[in-house]
Amino acid sequence: MTARAAEAGTAQAHGLGTLPVLDVDALIDDPGTRIVVCCGAGGVGKTTTAAALGVRAAERGRKVVVLTIDPARRLAQSMGLTELDNTPRRVKGVDGASGGELHAMMLDMKRTFDEIVEAHADPERARAILENPFYQSLSAGFAGTQEYMAMEKLGQLRADDEWDLIVVDTPPSRSALDFLDAPKRLGSFLDGRFIRLLTAPAKVGGRAGLKFVNLGVSGLSVFTGLLNKLLGTGLLRDMQTFVAAMDTMFGGFRTRADATYRLLQAPGTAFLVVAAPERDALREAAYFVERLAADRMPLAGLVLNRMHGSEAAHLSAERALAAAENLEDDGVVDQPEGEGGDGRPAPRSASGSGSGSDAHSGDGSGAGSGESAEDSSVSPDSPESPSAAERLAAGMLRLHAERMHVLARERRTRDRFAALHPEVPVAEVAALPGDVHDLDGLRAIGGRLAEQPGVEPA
Repeated sequence: MTARAAEAGTAQAHGLGTLPVLDVDALIDDPGTRIVVCCGAGGVGKTTTAAALGVRAAERGRKVVVLTIDPARRLAQSMGLTELDNTPRRVKGVDGASGGELHAMMLDMKRTFDEIVEAHADPERARAILENPFYQSLSAGFAGTQEYMAMEKLGQLRADDEWDLIVVDTPPSRSALDFLDAPKRLGSFLDGRFIRLLTAPAKVGGRAGLKFVNLGVSGLSVFTGLLNKLLGTGLLRDMQTFVAAMDTMFGGFRTRADATYRLLQAPGTAFLVVAAPERDALREAAYFVERLAADRMPLAGLVLNRMHGSEAAHLSAERALAAAENLEDDGVVDQPEGEGGDGRPAPRSASGSGSGSDAHSGDGSGAGSGESAEDSSVSPDSPESPSAAERLAAGMLRLHAERMHVLARERRTRDRFAALHPEVPVAEVAALPGDVHDLDGLRAIGGRLAEQPGVEPA
């Protein structure tokens, strides 16, 4: 039997069908792996996954930096840091016995943009750019700026060659197109003909320049007039000043974006698509997988977060519901035939006897003690009613049935993804009972990532 066949058999025994299994430890231990990019839809656990990978890789001997673009700041809290900013900060409490270190940082896109300006312009021109209103708007929230600056920061970290492994937590984009295409879009905008045409008066000069543009391009004056009405009369002037100051830097934006894009395609980069076992999340994950393949990005596998499990998976939902109904109706489950004379369970007395005629003793009153059989049957303490323990057991059985329905739905959803992409290795992470808020929680997630059926423990 081949290793692949043995792995498939092990996975099938654990309910994973024939999905190939993602070996996370092999990925993060490989010295050739220099960048791991965690991508996926919002709310599926990308930040937690990235942090858990960082902790595990550092404690296995690598010098790691985790770059997050998540504005919720959960990463700082879970790592015991009071804050994260644009500078990598050492995380304390990580076991460094193997020689590893963990650092973390949060992208400050405006500060990153400022750093680019300061690095590529003389002090006077840099000051003019940084104080320009159009630049301040662009650097603070222009469409695509966050993704572009994430790529810039990734390129800076990789160029420093200080880190064995860079783990990137991508922005909570609605689509893979946002993360992969925004840098090119912004670079094209800053280096494109449109912005140069729109701001041509800055180079021609004064009113003559504006007249030139109005005469040379039909309808452009109408368009710029509309922009001024919508966004303020000073917009065009601010853009002209911005372009004039940034003129020598435009080519650099496009060049760096292209260089980082090629870095993402390089063999030392690995993409992990993170998803939850829900239809919409896995549909988005499938789209990510297809887009990464189309762009020749190296996909390592899928991390399927928050999978539910059960220690009593052998008990089906149907059997659990039947047992619960039996308990609630009769108070007993599967009594041996003959207990009641005709195969039905015999009614139980308060004393535990199977006979109702001598259920009471001492006064010889028997059933004629002033309480009818009908009244006795509806009494909460009646021999016919389920005990508190039986009601609790019935409730637990119903909860188990609900859990088994959830398991079945998650497996169907996962299997639909596997049918579309049978080549994608998968690591399943069981749901935790609570939120992850410290290093121990991140270690637990890292352990669950690594402990997959068919993967030999390191």
